[in-house]
Parts: sequence; structure tokens; C-alpha cells
Amino acid sequence: MLGTTKMIKRLACASLLAVLAACGSAPVGPGFYRVERGDTLSKIARGNRQSVQNIARWNNLTNPDSIEVGQVLRVAPGGAASTSGALRSGGSGSSNASAAPRPTPAESAPAAAPASSISLVWPADGSVIRRFDGANSKGIDISAAAGTPVVAAAPGTVVYAGNGLRGYGNLLILKHNAEYLTAYAHNRALLVKEGESVKRGEKIAEMGDTDTDRVMLHFELRYQGRSIDPSQALPPR
Repeated sequence: MLGTTKMIKRLACASLLAVLAACGSAPVGPGFYRVERGDTLSKIARGNRQSVQNIARWNNLTNPDSIEVGQVLRVAPGGAASTSGALRSGGSGSSNASAAPRPTPAESAPAAAPASSISLVWPADGSVIRRFDGANSKGIDISAAAGTPVVAAAPGTVVYAGNGLRGYGNLLILKHNAEYLTAYAHNRALLVKEGESVKRGEKIAEMGDTDTDRVMLHFELRYQGRSIDPSQALPPR
């Protein structure tokens, strides 16, 4: 019975990683690499004939051990590969070109504009303490009192409810259609279960501080598996 429970947890975690990261679902340009399950920065550096220090510097990584599945990394100097070239899916890029200026976070994780749109409501009341930047922040952080209601930003289905992904605490993921997901992290309580359908504005969790150092909601919007700025789909406050 214990072995069965462990197997279920592993499968749930693997499913979550696939939902959040959607590894390989979108192409990356020459000179970039999408992190896959089992990758380390050292392994990526060896595969692209680069040093760990260079890749960490080009991607503003303060902790080389903190890369995530699905994350897009620059693996060649800024001038080593033309981003106007044909896109390719996954793989690595390398070049012997001379070093170029350090890329900005936006260059480190380029994102195509969504071909469709979605309309969201704010998932919680509170103060926005961190905004999306595409590199260090893949969503927005909203701070309020513990227990503040967290609501579904759009109608959808709960595809994950648990705490199997490090750094997210008690996490909910809602699927809204074939292209869009939203994620709600660090909750103290989850009020819905996997497979449930929820309405826009329905209470789904209570704000908390699981796997973080303060009470807040970390909210992400994903388009075809890639993080995009939620504020573009949220009404002004």
C-alpha cells in the first residue's frame, strides 16, 4: 500500500511538471536551450561547450542549482547566433564567436505574443508586491492577510491540487481551454479537488505562506505552457 501511495505521488508530480512547464511544446531560437527533466547547469554547459559561469552570467542566475524544467536559457553569447534565423524545437546552440554584451532578462527568455486572448478577474484582493518580468518572476505576487480568499480567475477545470512541486507550496492549477492555464501558489488551504469544474470568481483556496517566507499568492498565467504577463489579461485596479 505504501509503495502504491509513493507511485501515485510520483505520477502526480510528473503530471504537474508537464502541465506547468510543457517542456518542448514551443520552439526556442538558436543560441537558446529549454531545460529538460534531469538537466543540470553543468550538463547543459558541457553539451554546449560553454562554462557554467558564462551560462549563469548570461541568464542572471544567482543560484546555478535553481533552474526549472521548461526554463529557456541562453547558451551562447548574445552575438553568437542570430535570433532572426529559423526557429528550431529544443536542442542546443553553440558558436565560437567572440563574446558579446551581457543579455537582458528579456533576451534570456523570449516569448511570442499569444495568438488568442483570455479575460481574467483578480484572483485575490491585496497589494501587488512583485510583477512579471519573464526571467526572475514568472507571475505576480499578491500580499494580504492569511486566509484571504483566492478565487478562480476564469472558469475552468482543476488539473492539479497538491504540494508536489518545490517552491510553490500548496498549489492549484486550472485549465481554461487548450491554450491557457492559471496557477495559484503558497495557499494555506485548498478548497477544490482535481477534476472539479469551477466558475469565474469562485473561491478555490485561502492565501497562506507555504514554501515561502511571507503570506502571499503567487499567480501565473501560462499560454501553451509558457509564462506570460497576467496583468495583460487582468482589469486595471
